[in-house]
Amino acid sequence: MQSLDHVEDDELDVEPIEAYCVHCKQKVEMENPIPVWTRRGAPGTRGECPDCGNTIFRMGRTDAHRGLDRPDLGQMLGAPRHTRKAKGRGSSTRYAAFINYSQADAEFAARLAEDLAKIGIPTWYAPDSGSEQQHWASGVHPALTECSHMVVVLSDSALSDEEVEQGWSYFRGQRKPVVVAQIASCEVPDDLRTRPRFDFGGDYKTAFREMMQALSV
Repeated sequence: MQSLDHVEDDELDVEPIEAYCVHCKQKVEMENPIPVWTRRGAPGTRGECPDCGNTIFRMGRTDAHRGLDRPDLGQMLGAPRHTRKAKGRGSSTRYAAFINYSQADAEFAARLAEDLAKIGIPTWYAPDSGSEQQHWASGVHPALTECSHMVVVLSDSALSDEEVEQGWSYFRGQRKPVVVAQIASCEVPDDLRTRPRFDFGGDYKTAFREMMQALSV
C-alpha cells in the first residue's frame, strides 16, 4: 500500500466547496470555484450554482487558495488629508490618482507617484505592477474603484501591456478622469486621444506642473 507521505497535494481529491445560492434559497456544492480576494485582502471563493447557474460566493480560505499568498494591494502615497476650513465650512480632501503603468516604466512611475504625493495628491502606486494578476471579488483591482483619477504612463511597453489597457478602459467605463503622462514617442490609442496628455519626454518639471492642474479639478 502506497504511503500518503509521497503523494503530492494536487493529487489528493479536492474538498467540495459549499455556498448559499440566493436564487435557489439553499446551500449547494459550488461549480468552477475561483479563489478571489476582497478589496481589503480577505480570501473568498466565487463559483456557479450547479442548479441555476447563478454566481455564488463564499468568504474564507478554501482548498482553491492552496499555494496562494495574500495579494500585495500596493500602497497609497500621501494618504488623504482633511483640511479644516475657517468658520465651520467643513473639510476637503484632495483627489487620489491611480498610476497605471507597464513594469518596464516602473522607475518613472515611482518618481511620478512620489512627486504627486509630495504636493498633496494621494497617489496609488503598486511596485509589483505586472506580476501575476490576482482574482478580485469585484472583478477589478480595489484601487481602481477607490481612486478618482488615473494617470496612464504611456510608452510602447504600456501599449503592449494588456493590464494597462484594461485599467484605462475600466476608468473610461466608469466615467472617471484619465490623464496621460507620455514618456516616449508612440502611437496614441483612440481611447486616449481626447484625454489630457502631457509630454514627459522633454521638460519633466513643466509637464508635471501642467498635469498637476489637470488632476486638481
